[in-house]
Amino acid sequence: MDGSRAIGTFVVWDYVVFAGMLLISAAIGIYYAFAGDKQQTSKDFLMGGRRMSAVPVALSLTASFMSAVTVLGTPTEVYRFGAIFSLFAITYFLVVVISAEVFLPVFYKLGITSTYEYLELRFNRYVRLCGTIVYIIQTVLYTGIVIYAPALALNQVTGFDLWGAVVATGVVCTFYCTLGGLKAVVWTDVFQVGIMLAGFVSVIIQASVIQGGISTIVNHASDGGRLNFWNFNPNPLQRHTFWTIILGGTFTWTSLYGVNQSQVQRYISCKSRFQAKLSLYINLVGLWVILICAVLCGLALYSRYRDCDPWTNKQVSAPDQLMPYLVLDILQDYPGLPGLFVACAYSGTLSTVSSSINALAAVTVEDLVKPNFSSLSERSLSWISQGMSVLFGVLCIGMAALASLMGALLQAALSIIGMIGGPLLGLFSLGILVPFANSIGAFTGLLAGFVASFWVGIGAQLYPPLPERTMPLSLETYGCNITHGANWTTTTEMPFSTSAFQGHSADRTPLMDNWYSLSYLYFSTLGTLVTLFVGMLISLLTGGRKQNLDRRFLLTKEDILSNFDIFKKKEQVLSYKSHPAEDGGTDNPAFNHMELNFTNHSGRISGTHL
Repeated sequence: MDGSRAIGTFVVWDYVVFAGMLLISAAIGIYYAFAGDKQQTSKDFLMGGRRMSAVPVALSLTASFMSAVTVLGTPTEVYRFGAIFSLFAITYFLVVVISAEVFLPVFYKLGITSTYEYLELRFNRYVRLCGTIVYIIQTVLYTGIVIYAPALALNQVTGFDLWGAVVATGVVCTFYCTLGGLKAVVWTDVFQVGIMLAGFVSVIIQASVIQGGISTIVNHASDGGRLNFWNFNPNPLQRHTFWTIILGGTFTWTSLYGVNQSQVQRYISCKSRFQAKLSLYINLVGLWVILICAVLCGLALYSRYRDCDPWTNKQVSAPDQLMPYLVLDILQDYPGLPGLFVACAYSGTLSTVSSSINALAAVTVEDLVKPNFSSLSERSLSWISQGMSVLFGVLCIGMAALASLMGALLQAALSIIGMIGGPLLGLFSLGILVPFANSIGAFTGLLAGFVASFWVGIGAQLYPPLPERTMPLSLETYGCNITHGANWTTTTEMPFSTSAFQGHSADRTPLMDNWYSLSYLYFSTLGTLVTLFVGMLISLLTGGRKQNLDRRFLLTKEDILSNFDIFKKKEQVLSYKSHPAEDGGTDNPAFNHMELNFTNHSGRISGTHL
């Protein structure tokens, strides 16, 4: 087993598998554009007519959450820093419970299309505009990176054409989002989750066959110190410990799950509130399965390369490429399987990008177009939604092109997501949990949160934390022959190093060593808490106690108790005529049973706004 071990390349079958995945995704879009009832209204297009059921929505939430960053990044993370990453299983549980029991009931009973509508109802128009614009910038930035990063990693290992891949993903996504709307997004996601699992499973099975069983892989991992689950060091400066993952991780992911338009939009599109909650809990299982797969892949990576690390040995130019490298290494005798893995990574990308495009279209139509042009008919709004999908699709491909030029800024942009998510989560928490919060408080809180999290985040970019904070585990190369194998690493460096930024490490001040070394998972936590505290303080000072508020905008105890409504379901179905919108019943207040049985669309259009 010498270092010059031959590595497979892409063959025709791999391209066939990959193209097949793109074609099926596009076909689903065409199907939903022309089959059944056409997308008559913008509501149908953006919300699936609010008649989705729990399982596809759950799989869709899982898919768009697990981008190619997960497929390529998590195994590498485990390989370099150990399996402590699997503690995120607990984080995911907390996140789903918070989303389902705190944020979902409020959003659902108000029957809104854009989460930022809530900000106007609860505070005022300016807070809503602020939220909307921040969200659009964040999502376009993020989506560009999600398209570009995997294309680059895969291109360098498999020789898969870089711009061909970027443009193909962008175009196919835009295509089925524009034609099929939310229904197409959800069903393509279901298909893509299947592909992702297939890709992961084929790697795990083949790796355990070659290495001699899962038990060998686990033994190698424990010998290499990779099974480091119990690190209860409370120091907030260490990158991953039990506390940073459970506390910091919960805030970071809740800002993605609880209040992010692309996630909220989907669970609000369920038939009833019970289905919406169910979709979140089923999705939890999906998150766990994918997390377990990714961690196992990481341990397999370690087991395979424990005495000859391809990264230190310069066979791959960045850690992100380890996973594709492993795939070509162990699956080279099975034509089509490396293609399946690439399809798996791209499914992650497609699903994330498509949900972003659909959500961006929804936000633009609801928050920027409708309030300013009130005379538009439903039909033209539907056309505008489709136009917006195309526009944002093109924008995201453009961002991917920019990302290729940014190089060192990629990492920066990914942290910006954390920095932006935190204060937004704080803003929504203020609205839902704090009855006396008012718009002045909300606005200043949001600003303060941004200042705090950007200060830390940008500081951490300029002066990266020291290795004793991040604690990478050792990688060995003693088992490698020094002869290089195929010389395909001469391509450009992977632009994930932030070297363009780094100041000289000679004079590190206490500020850098403590404040800027904060674990990246705490950026979001910091933003949320600062927003909450400042918001509460200012609201109290500016007479927040005096405002009279509609109870619907808050989380009330009825919302929590209504989980047990399912036992009283009989009486509720009989009294659907008198459903007040505040009643968080098990039926979607935006549609009662009568309208579901009819085909005329007039009732549906007038029934949308509560």
